[in-house]
Amino acid sequence: MKNVSLYDQQCARDFELIRPQMVDYFAEIAADCPYHLPESALFYQALFAPLSDRVMELFLAFGYRRNGNCLYTMHCPGCSSCIPIRLHPGEMEYNRNQRRVLKKNQDIDIRFGPIEASEESVALCEKFLRNRYPQKNNDATAYYEGFFCNTIVTGMEIQFRLQNTLVGTCIVDLGQNWMNAVYFYFDPDHASRSLGTFNILTMVKTCLELDISYLYLGYYIEEVAAMNYKKHFTPHYLFLNDTWQKREKVKNKAGAEKG
Repeated sequence: MKNVSLYDQQCARDFELIRPQMVDYFAEIAADCPYHLPESALFYQALFAPLSDRVMELFLAFGYRRNGNCLYTMHCPGCSSCIPIRLHPGEMEYNRNQRRVLKKNQDIDIRFGPIEASEESVALCEKFLRNRYPQKNNDATAYYEGFFCNTIVTGMEIQFRLQNTLVGTCIVDLGQNWMNAVYFYFDPDHASRSLGTFNILTMVKTCLELDISYLYLGYYIEEVAAMNYKKHFTPHYLFLNDTWQKREKVKNKAGAEKG
């Protein structure tokens, strides 16, 4: 497999060994597109009991995502906009904007803890959902109970606090050699701080401190602003045609590097 790392080659081989044992548990579920693209969505998903670190790693390495105790990938007919994206933290190259974001948020206190639907967390998540996705019938408590919390992998919250007030929370899954970003919500009143960017930079730093080689950021979707900013973290890898393909610095229309 040309230009495919030895790690990804081994993951592909191991995944092919376990996939036949699990295929009967998966089903295709039709739904409206969660990202409001015009095409209908088709989730290919299954409900799981606790998974080993390695099995979860293999699913992530093959482009799968987690929602509660379900693992899923997209089988949308006529649409391939949802592209899994990951970073290799040791390769990260910071651009000017990312360095500015780090400097701007030096006063943020970062805390790590278990995933808990505390009154404070639910209130902030509710505020975020009402502000960013008012067209949906979203409920923060339901997000925690059905999406964030799970019994199949180890998870944690990364909290961002300003003068002890919660301004952002990242839900992540954590393995020996991988971190999976599940969801991030923040206080819309602090949008100027670019907390989404700061959150990814924090995850990169945490991975480096824990000697974690692979950071999965969910989907990159070019047509969706809330999902396409991830391309500015370089180099990054996109899961295309069942292989992780490396992308270097992003260029603007004039050919200059962005950032």
